[in-house]
Amino acid sequence: MNKIKKIGYSLALAMATAASPVLAEYPERPIEFVVPWPPGDIEDTLTRMIADAMRDETGVPASTVNIAGGGGLVGATHVFSQPADGYTVGVFTANIISVHIMRGNATYDRDEFEPIAGIIGYGQVLAARQDAPYSNLAELAEYAKSNDVTLGVVGLNAPPALQVRRMAETLGFEFASIAGYDEAQCQLLFNGEVDVLLGGATIRPCMTSGEAKGLAALTTARIPIYEDVATLEEQVPGFSTPGWAGIFVRKDTPQEARDVISRIAQEVVESEEAQELAANVGAVIRWTPADEADAYADVFYDRIEDLLGN
Repeated sequence: MNKIKKIGYSLALAMATAASPVLAEYPERPIEFVVPWPPGDIEDTLTRMIADAMRDETGVPASTVNIAGGGGLVGATHVFSQPADGYTVGVFTANIISVHIMRGNATYDRDEFEPIAGIIGYGQVLAARQDAPYSNLAELAEYAKSNDVTLGVVGLNAPPALQVRRMAETLGFEFASIAGYDEAQCQLLFNGEVDVLLGGATIRPCMTSGEAKGLAALTTARIPIYEDVATLEEQVPGFSTPGWAGIFVRKDTPQEARDVISRIAQEVVESEEAQELAANVGAVIRWTPADEADAYADVFYDRIEDLLGN
């Protein structure tokens, strides 16, 4: 190639390179983490920790936006309406990818969201007074077959209550009565209104004081502050549908974005600060990788569908 041709070739290559778009590394602009609930609960607090870490590690603004309404549906629909580019990330509770779809409330299909990870297992516990003559589900069932046992729940037709009723049916007994309350409070056990109570953070005081004991944890794993309380799945396998939350993105989100979010979020979830948060509210904060979370979401969907009679 002569000198003139070489110069012409070099100029052409330079012009082609300049005309080609340079792909920026993710992230290059602000990231929005959407929590479809009001501020203050565990998923909101943990998400804010993740957003702060994302900002600190990447130098790109990251914020937590609370878009409440419709049992989480408004916030989820907002995420669905945004491009699948990793800049709008949802932190969703399990009902958003199950119950809303089953009941026809959602504008998105079952496969529209994919988990980056599962991060929270909500701390629902079936509890009784410390002096109750049963300490696990098998003992409760044996006692209830010849004695009246009353149950208190929040939401008579909510999945946790339906699970407890299915548990009783599976173990061959019925509760003498089931009462619904606006909030599960320890006093319901102590004043004799109910014998067994299903509750979350509001019954932690009497659980940690030793005045009440857990019969089963309706969680994805044993709750660290109640390590001796076996899960429902451990005691009566096959239909447990514990409440959980995960980090979700649109199905076509680039892998590069998923990898960055995953790396930073995992560091936060496994931090001492996050585990202290879990202990304070009696929940499980644990990193469940994308493939495991996806498989669990499928099992959860099928079990919820069965519980609701769909």
